[in-house]
Amino acid sequence: MPFRVAIVGRPNVGKSTLFNRLIGRRKALVDDTPGVTRDRREGAAQLGDLRFTAIDTAGLEEAPAKALASRMREQTARALAAADVILFVVDGRAGVTPLDRHFTGWLRKGGRPVILVANKCESGAALTAIGEASGLGIGEPVAISAEHGEGLAELHAALRPHAPEDAVVERGASEKDETPLPAPADRPIRVAIIGRPNVGKSTLINRLLGDERVLTGPEPGITRDAIEVPWEAQGRRFALVDTAGLRRRAKIEDPVERLSAADTIQTVRESQVVVLVVDATASLEKQDLAIARLAIEEGRALVLAVNKWDLVDDPGAALKELHRKLGFSLAQVPGLAIATVSALHGRKLDMLTRAIIKSFEIWDKRVPTPALNRWIQSVTESHPPPLVKGRRPRLRFARQVATRPPTFAVFGNNLTTLPEDYLRYLSNNLREAFDLPGTVIRFELRQSDNPYAER
Repeated sequence: MPFRVAIVGRPNVGKSTLFNRLIGRRKALVDDTPGVTRDRREGAAQLGDLRFTAIDTAGLEEAPAKALASRMREQTARALAAADVILFVVDGRAGVTPLDRHFTGWLRKGGRPVILVANKCESGAALTAIGEASGLGIGEPVAISAEHGEGLAELHAALRPHAPEDAVVERGASEKDETPLPAPADRPIRVAIIGRPNVGKSTLINRLLGDERVLTGPEPGITRDAIEVPWEAQGRRFALVDTAGLRRRAKIEDPVERLSAADTIQTVRESQVVVLVVDATASLEKQDLAIARLAIEEGRALVLAVNKWDLVDDPGAALKELHRKLGFSLAQVPGLAIATVSALHGRKLDMLTRAIIKSFEIWDKRVPTPALNRWIQSVTESHPPPLVKGRRPRLRFARQVATRPPTFAVFGNNLTTLPEDYLRYLSNNLREAFDLPGTVIRFELRQSDNPYAER
């Protein structure tokens, strides 16, 4: 079992900044607005010769039952239950508050080792606050500045006595030396769950996992960070990433929502499969199509999850209308995989899992060069490229130069004059010939050298 360290504290004391510092990259959203973090997130961290799993949590607040802040605290309580050590962070500038004192008692009852961390101590003004923190009765505070990377040696010294031997690595050992990357076939499929706010993305992830892993509720825009969680199904390993809902840019005024939207877009770029969740009762809206086009432009494998299908009165007619809209609005990916599900009731989730695996396999498919050249000879003979200014483009041969998405280099003469509609014809014919439905196909047109050009 990995050594697990949970970072807790009231809002805006710098927990996410410390989390980012420990994992060595900007993974958690950071902003001066209190309460940016809502879900707990995990990351592989290293501090000196210690390796561990760092857990970022929502800010501790008092709130009535069933309120959003209360549900956030439940997620933090789950993180504490799974942690080996707790870093209780207080604000070294603001000093100890009554809320800090209140939650100190709560942490004592948990039975886990607690290390008191006074953050934002890059100036002498924090000395008074450090003295106040000593009075909390959970040990002397470790003074750090997560933003500037100060005090991390002292934090290491405080953590080291609690770490098991397998969490300690030899000094100078690299991540590559200690933990080699698994073979590509063994790596989890990274799946981004995206869509507009309140279409049921987080509910879908919880239902797939069989656990209330991420926050859900009627309030729009609960999810802010992209939260990655491991999942296994049908003999495959996945990394599911819950993301913030994407609205039209013109409607985004909150700076935190703007950060969340940028985080979601970055998640799409880093993922392999994108599951676009739409509301079955709202049909396909313009924003749904805009999000789908984002995934297509990034070259990701795309699956459409139509949620709340249990609320549809006439499923046959609704599915027919959905196919019609997709054929008209997303013609660049004909045969797009569709799963009609109910996240709330857990219906047809196996269909969604199969669609994810199938889309990934198509996206990763390689076509043999001999078969590809037999195809290009056949297709150009039956439907030659049109004449352009009295000259006909000639497609000589082709080969696949990449997967993820399938990318084909076509060699020939006068290829710069190939019309767009002929390229679409080639793309659609290629899909049918080699069973590549619903995936992005890219062509690279490469002009053959003219041996007489220099004579």
